[in-house]
Formats: sequence, structure tokens, C-alpha cells
Amino acid sequence: MTTSPLRQFALPVLLTALAPLIWGSTYLVTTELLPADRPLTAALLRTLPAGLLLLLASRQRDIGWPRLLLLAALNIGGFQALLFIAAYRLPGGLAAVLGAIQPLLVLGLAWSMDGQRPHWQALLACCTGLAGMALMLLTPDSRADQYGIAAALAGAACMATGTFLARRWQGATPLLAYTGWQLVLGGLLLLPAALWLEPALPRLGWPALAGYAYLCLCGAALAYVLWFRGVALLPPVALSVLGLLSPLCAVLLGWLVLGQALRGQALLGMALVLASIVAVQFASAGWRKPH
Repeated sequence: MTTSPLRQFALPVLLTALAPLIWGSTYLVTTELLPADRPLTAALLRTLPAGLLLLLASRQRDIGWPRLLLLAALNIGGFQALLFIAAYRLPGGLAAVLGAIQPLLVLGLAWSMDGQRPHWQALLACCTGLAGMALMLLTPDSRADQYGIAAALAGAACMATGTFLARRWQGATPLLAYTGWQLVLGGLLLLPAALWLEPALPRLGWPALAGYAYLCLCGAALAYVLWFRGVALLPPVALSVLGLLSPLCAVLLGWLVLGQALRGQALLGMALVLASIVAVQFASAGWRKPH
């Protein structure tokens, strides 16, 4: 009895989707549990210890260093730094909407570098997801800052390029080593900026320690293993559009835990985002690279 391509595609999609859903909880954990005004320190403590734990588990040393360093700079170090610059200079909604262009950038990379012309269904679904994000998150008082906008767009370009290249370059490198080295190298790239720009941490209570532990073990070690597993199994656009689940999860947690209001416009935006994610997965089910 043969299994349909869609059914074979479903499990990798569902497991990979857990990563952006976990990342969507970062805002809640950061604002409710962590010390204020230390975003680079939070990024460093999330990535570097998680990477070291994965390397201890994998014990893999023979890897392609130049490529891995570039991937670490794109997926971890550069992306995290630009993400926090955008978060500080822009309203969260505007930053998230600008970041939602990532699936369109991946389509453009696949077209320009691999000659894969975008399927109209995937293109339409990505544009629909972008419109849904705007409805869900943008408000009339959203202010524009040119440096924040540039950082948000550059961050989206970093992650899109890193996602695209990671699929090309993983090869036979074991998943834990591939993920762990990127987290370690990305964390080391963040280390000088964190030491220079942010003061030493105050004495931490149990809530802050629990928050950092969650970001490290779940938000980095688990989530990035799932994400890079998806990189190897899913078409790049199908993978990148799953990133839209992260702000959607953040909005839902804000409503459930913090009592933040959900307007009708936001609910319509959520529906459009979910519809676009599902549409891209259906359109991509027949494109998966055979293994």
C-alpha cells in the first residue's frame, strides 16, 4: 500500500512547525521573566549554551568550516542582532510584517540561483500571508524608522538566504552537529556585542533562571534541531512560510496569558495567515526533494 505524497509531507511539516511556535513564546518569556533591556545577552545565553550541549551530544568535529561560519552568521548571529535592532526601533507589529517578506525572498533566491520559477499558487499564498500579517499586527499609530526598517528587511534577507543555503550545504553532516556548530559560532559572534553594549546581569531570581533555561533548551536546542531537520526535508518556501506561525503564536499567547485584546481585523489576519501556510504546504507537497 503506497502513501500519498501529501501524507508523507505532513509529518515533517508538523514537526518543523513546532520550531516557530516555540519561538513565538519568546516575547512572553522575555517580557514576563527576564531582566529588562538586555536583548543581546538573552540571545547569547539562548544560543551559545544550547550549541555546546548539542555538540557534546554529537561529538562531530569534521565539518565544512567556511560554509558553516557563513550559515552561523546568517541564521544566528546576524539575524539575531538585526532582529533586536528592529525590535527596539520599530513597533513589534511593523517589524513582524517586514519580516514576513522572507518567503517571497526565498522564492526569489530559488528562481535566481536554481532556475525554479515560482508557482503562482505559492506566490499568491505568500502575498496572502503578508497581507494577513499586516491585518493582524499593524495599527494606525505604527511609526516608521528608517534604520529599524532597514534592520528588519536585512534580518529577513539573512534568514531567507541562510535557510536557502543551509538546504544546499548540509550534505552528510549529522543534524545535531550541524545545528550545534551554527549555534556556537553564532553565539560567539554575538558575544563581543553583548559584552560591549550591555551591562553585567544583576543577581537573577528563579523566574529569570527558568526563563533563560527555557530559551536555551526549548527556544534554541530543540527548536533549531527541528528547524534544520525541516531544512533538509522541505522545499525552502514551504519551510520559510512556517515562520509566520511565530508572530501568530505570540499574539495568541498575549491574548490567553496577558489578556490582550483581539480585534475582528486581527482575527481576519490570523485566518489569512493560516490559509496561506496551508496553501503553500499543499502546493509544495509534490515538490519535495527525494531522499
